[in-house]
Amino acid sequence: MSIKYVASSKLPTPWGVFTMHGFEDSDTGKEHVALTLGTLDANTPILGRIHSECLTGDALFSLRCDCGFQLQTAMQNIAEAGQGFILYLRQEGRGIGLLNKIRAYELQDQGANTVEANERLGFPADMRKYDMILPMMEKIGIKQVKLMTNNPRKVKAMKELGIEVVERIPLQVGKNRYNEGYLKTKSTELGHMMSEYHFSGDEKE
Repeated sequence: MSIKYVASSKLPTPWGVFTMHGFEDSDTGKEHVALTLGTLDANTPILGRIHSECLTGDALFSLRCDCGFQLQTAMQNIAEAGQGFILYLRQEGRGIGLLNKIRAYELQDQGANTVEANERLGFPADMRKYDMILPMMEKIGIKQVKLMTNNPRKVKAMKELGIEVVERIPLQVGKNRYNEGYLKTKSTELGHMMSEYHFSGDEKE
């Protein structure tokens, strides 16, 4: 496996003081991070999230997606639970990279949905891989998870790697007038498990 653990440090956040664990993928050059909080027991289901990098949503507060809202809610939920983890994977734009993501946004500005935009650029709808998860989970000592996600591919990936998903916890947050179409496409074309109520426009913002 090409994933190498590098170092750990404290990471104070508005929700609590997490521990940040750095990993390097020697095959791709990508650098991934695991955030942990509290005492983690391999024999206890731990609340957590697999989060793919979204610079626009996570750092620039974009309303075009729900990524930043999901990340913040996951960190808050973990802090309230007193323990948990987040695997922050450097897979911008469902794996196509930041600049191609901006190209895809340009196509979306012209009327394409998020899947159509990726495909017009010559990419699959979702290029993300999750094989780096196993060595990261082994390092932080987790074998059973309560996974905060709407994405069935993440649940499947964990199960295929031998990590027991005891419970899937929906993370339906951040709907607004700029991302309603995006959320509906994720549900209807990418199979994300979101209630119609979440993207129908009936939910209070």
